[in-house]
Amino acid sequence: MLPELNDLNSFRNALTGAPGPDTAAKQGAEERNGQLTKPPGALGRLEDLAIWYAGWRGDARPRIDAPQVIVFAGNHGVTAQGVSAFPPEVTVQMVMNFEHGGAAINQLAKAAGAKMDVHALELDRPTADFTQAPAMSEEELLSALRTGWQSVDPQADLLVVGEMGIGNTTPAAAIACALFGGDSADWTGRGTGVDDAGLANKTRVVAEGVALHGQGDGLHILRCLGGREIAAMAGAIAAARVLRIPVILDGFICTAAAACLAQISETALDHTIAGHQSAEGAHAAMLDKLGKEPLLSLGLRLGEGSGGALAINILKSAVACHSGMATFAEAGVSDG
Repeated sequence: MLPELNDLNSFRNALTGAPGPDTAAKQGAEERNGQLTKPPGALGRLEDLAIWYAGWRGDARPRIDAPQVIVFAGNHGVTAQGVSAFPPEVTVQMVMNFEHGGAAINQLAKAAGAKMDVHALELDRPTADFTQAPAMSEEELLSALRTGWQSVDPQADLLVVGEMGIGNTTPAAAIACALFGGDSADWTGRGTGVDDAGLANKTRVVAEGVALHGQGDGLHILRCLGGREIAAMAGAIAAARVLRIPVILDGFICTAAAACLAQISETALDHTIAGHQSAEGAHAAMLDKLGKEPLLSLGLRLGEGSGGALAINILKSAVACHSGMATFAEAGVSDG
């Protein structure tokens, strides 16, 4: 059961006090893996994925029956700085497309057998331009975190969170720069496809935001440089951690949300894997900073949770092999 989020400290406490994986289930899964009808290690990383999943679900022979995909949408005041190739109105239009089943994520969630939910966060009230002021107040941040926190189905056995928000690769780049250091150019990419002049402008905006808001913990960085949909993703990932629901991370923006949690607690992302490495240039560097090896690298740069949803079927396959294969004893096959 999830505790109430009464303030930002209650969020920090819930995250830092969240339970770890079930060691007995993980050990049981490791033992079962050693008895399956295959040479040791023959299924490669699929074996590690299944054991990891078993530990978090507390079942040495688990199943994946109820994956959930949640898409959060928000608008950003920093788009006034000309950082995106598309206008903010597209966010509202795409939310309608999600709700009518017409987006890529709808098809990928359906193909993975996942329930999909959409949460639009005050699209008529963008966050503040972070080159001028913090993107959100503490109250606004807490509200967005609560949206994510309360959106996770406790009966889900796997979670993917995605986003829609015109301009949101800019706050994601600013978050990465603030958390990991380096030059703003190291973390700023073309997003939806800005030209060279647009990229230079976007890099400037990221640098100004990071310089203005300085250093702080993950929630400070999220509040000052993030967005409502990014905060909601962080809230959902944190809730899944408390509920021991494994999470497949999506692309650059989702990973930025997750990185804010990792700054608060070194075990905050133990229940997560990286679904893919996106085409946004700095995503690989951010995954490396977090110690996450992506399952896929297909040149995706859509967002929406698309890469995470696509990876659901890889994890399903890993768990199906682990739990469905016969052991040597069951199959009457000599184990050597």
